[in-house]
Amino acid sequence: MQEQQHHIIKTEQKALDLNLDPMVYGTFAEIGAGQEVARNFFQVGAAAGTIAKTMSAYDKGFSDAIYGKEESGRYVCEPRLYKMLDHEYRLMDERLGEMCHMATFFVFADTVSAINYARTIKGNGWLGVRFQHAPCSEPNDLAIHVKMLDNDNKLQQEAIGVLGVNLIYSCFRYRDNPELMVKSLMDGLEGRVSVDFIKASGPAFEDVENRLLALYLVKHGLTEVTMFDEHKQSIHASEFLYRKALMVVRGNFRPPTLVTQDVVKSSFEQFKNEDFVDEEKAYNITEITLDYLTDSNGVIDDKDFLDRTELICALGYKVLVSNCSNHQKLINYLADYKIKNLGLVIGVRELLEIINNKYYNNQDGRLLVAFGELFTRNIKIYTYPALQDDGETIMNTSNLPVPEGIKFLYKHLTDSHQIVDIEDYESEMLYIDPTIVYNNISKGNDGWQNKVPEELVDIILEKQLFKN
Repeated sequence: MQEQQHHIIKTEQKALDLNLDPMVYGTFAEIGAGQEVARNFFQVGAAAGTIAKTMSAYDKGFSDAIYGKEESGRYVCEPRLYKMLDHEYRLMDERLGEMCHMATFFVFADTVSAINYARTIKGNGWLGVRFQHAPCSEPNDLAIHVKMLDNDNKLQQEAIGVLGVNLIYSCFRYRDNPELMVKSLMDGLEGRVSVDFIKASGPAFEDVENRLLALYLVKHGLTEVTMFDEHKQSIHASEFLYRKALMVVRGNFRPPTLVTQDVVKSSFEQFKNEDFVDEEKAYNITEITLDYLTDSNGVIDDKDFLDRTELICALGYKVLVSNCSNHQKLINYLADYKIKNLGLVIGVRELLEIINNKYYNNQDGRLLVAFGELFTRNIKIYTYPALQDDGETIMNTSNLPVPEGIKFLYKHLTDSHQIVDIEDYESEMLYIDPTIVYNNISKGNDGWQNKVPEELVDIILEKQLFKN
């Protein structure tokens, strides 16, 4: 599938284009980083044709009086964004509803925490648009979460202003092209922000897959990590992982087999039973990387991604999509949410590959540093065994053929239980080869049905998964 070329339009052009469109009319409600989005529309002129109202409610008391209190005590959060959209759109409808045939109404809202003087807050925010795609139509929502990367308060405010314009413009100009809608969010912002959550809903997005929107965020470099739940709805780490324990299972999932199911179940049981893990605050999530999704020609097949995640979600697992070819990037991303304990689940062959890469790429004396970056105090690697080439001998951490020059360090990591074997696994499942299972499914052959979880067989057949 050839990607459509994207011509970047400047922020001023976007704002003026919308200001001159008599069918676009709405409200701006901004909390936390000034009236930066509305300012872009005012500065280019003709704003009277687009802006019905702008407002801010910086004081928590005033904000609570308008939008209600947040039980969590956090004001930069997804629930706050939707309370703002609900309130402001209701007012638009009450005051201008009789004129709905004359324009498509919208509400833009954001709740943002920019970097502070002490640098204890890095800067992040929630932005959303509730809009009509046709006069008098039911509204639609497009919401995103952003992490600001500039190290200056004023620059972060400017970036939010640009991002807000991009978001509104994408709703009115690119909503029929979901991939372009996502890519355009970064117009004029390269390297200044990271957008790690996106969610679309409403009649205009009836045929839009939120899972694909998540994939596009990672594919086009807006973020290195995003996630969605077992219901295929976008979720954000800040809304459910803060100060929790997390186990991540990285895999190919093409397709999930009985081995896959055993890896997740056995490792999570072991993780929850650790003395340092509070079982009630423990979560597990599967991770699929762009490396696993990209074919030999460098192409990512949207259908292939949807087929894999359809089955992962059917098993009841949340999905993390990442561009983290090494675990260090994932660890760095999760660090913002103060994950108490992080368990990384990998196959024993992948563990050997990681060790070899770190060993042979750090012959300049940085070996201890390289391993220290991965094996911090709250991180533990759980290793799932594999059959060796003879088809009988089981390879695990005790007989892993690590290079001679790193055996001393490897032994320290296993002795200190930072690398452990998954204990209660199903050894009779180890013979299952996912590649053979996939080939049989794609070619319409039998013999795969008893190698995937029973609940997935009918889904694969009915939805013709992995068929071109």
